[in-house]
Amino acid sequence: MIKMTGRALAGAALALLPLLGATPAEAAAPRLLSLTEGIRAIPLGTESRDGYTRTSFRHWTDEDRDGCSTRAEVLISESREEPTVEASCKVTKGVWFSYYDELTVTDPSGLDVDHMVPLAEAWDSGASQWTADRRRAYANDLGTEQSLVAVTAKINRSKADQDPAQWLPPSADARCTYASEWTATKLRWNLTADAAEQAALLELAEGCGATRVEYEPAL
Repeated sequence: MIKMTGRALAGAALALLPLLGATPAEAAAPRLLSLTEGIRAIPLGTESRDGYTRTSFRHWTDEDRDGCSTRAEVLISESREEPTVEASCKVTKGVWFSYYDELTVTDPSGLDVDHMVPLAEAWDSGASQWTADRRRAYANDLGTEQSLVAVTAKINRSKADQDPAQWLPPSADARCTYASEWTATKLRWNLTADAAEQAALLELAEGCGATRVEYEPAL
């Protein structure tokens, strides 16, 4: 029997919002592609940030009402040792590996939980047309470990809302994983890519060997 973690349970609950009306077969169909195939599968589009505000994406909710916000769920899930969690699900200690810059962190105050595809980039790429509930589901996507990742606050703020044509992790060893997770997130949420973004990803993929993209559509 599979035991679902708090993070998985929260993700499953939140995923029900965009899945209303979907059949069971449609709701869970993992897909596996080569990195190049995955990049080419992202629809091309023209980006627009008109009307964007960060508050359009309600995030760090507690969907399963266990007292832990989305941020706390990610920190608990990604800690490489049993984390210290105090009252009100305040995570105070653990061990995290920030793979963008290859740093190990033990104080969670030094971490940000990064949206793999930033909220502003998601807006540009199609989320501007979504309902508020779907944007909330995106911003708190605990259904896959690729969508949200704990990294150092410094590196996350360096990334900001840039796409891979503008920013890549400083660690060369992280870049193929980053490209795979970026691509998987765009495919999962049916977001578009602009031409410069696609070109940057395809160039990166040339050096990524057998790197794969695995994702489940968030219908």
